[in-house]
Amino acid sequence: MASTDAGDWRPIVAALANDDVRAVHAQIVLGLPVSLGSTAQAAARRDKSLQTLLRAGLIEEAESESGSEYVASSVPLKRALAAQAPERKRGIERFLRDGRIQRYPSNPSERAELLRWVAERTLTNGEVLSERDINERLRPVDDDTARLRRYLVDLGVVERTPSGSDYRLRPRPPG
Repeated sequence: MASTDAGDWRPIVAALANDDVRAVHAQIVLGLPVSLGSTAQAAARRDKSLQTLLRAGLIEEAESESGSEYVASSVPLKRALAAQAPERKRGIERFLRDGRIQRYPSNPSERAELLRWVAERTLTNGEVLSERDINERLRPVDDDTARLRRYLVDLGVVERTPSGSDYRLRPRPPG
C-alpha cells in the first residue's frame, strides 16, 4: 500500500508525470500484460515503474494462480480529491463572494436571513438616511441598490418614510 499521506496529491502526480510509469499504469488498468519492451533495460524501467506505482498507492500487488499480479487502486485518487475539496459554505455565505451578494436565495427564510445580515452590516439603529446615502451604503454589497433597497423594505427590515425620501433600520423585535 502507499506510504504517502492520505490526501496528498503530489506523489500521485509525480508518478504519473513519468511516461514509463503512466504506460505501465495504463496497462494494469486495462488488464494488459505489463511490458515496456523486450530488452533488459525495458524490464528494469518496468520494474522501477511498478515500484513507483506501488509507493504512490496507484496499484496493489495481488496473488493469483499464475503468481503476482498488479491491480489498479483508485483509493489514493479519491482521498486526494476529498482532501483538496473546498469547504462547503453554509448559511448566507453560500450567496456571497467577498462580502458581495452573488445571488439571492429563493427560499424565503434564507432570503430574510441574508437581508437582515445586509441591514445590520450597513445600517445603524436610529440613523435616518437619504436615498443617496443608503445607496452608498448598499453599493459595496450589491450594485443593484434599488432592488436591494426594495427587498429590505418589503421584508420590513428597513422602513421608508411616507415621502419615500428617507430610510432607517427597523429595530428587531425582542426575542
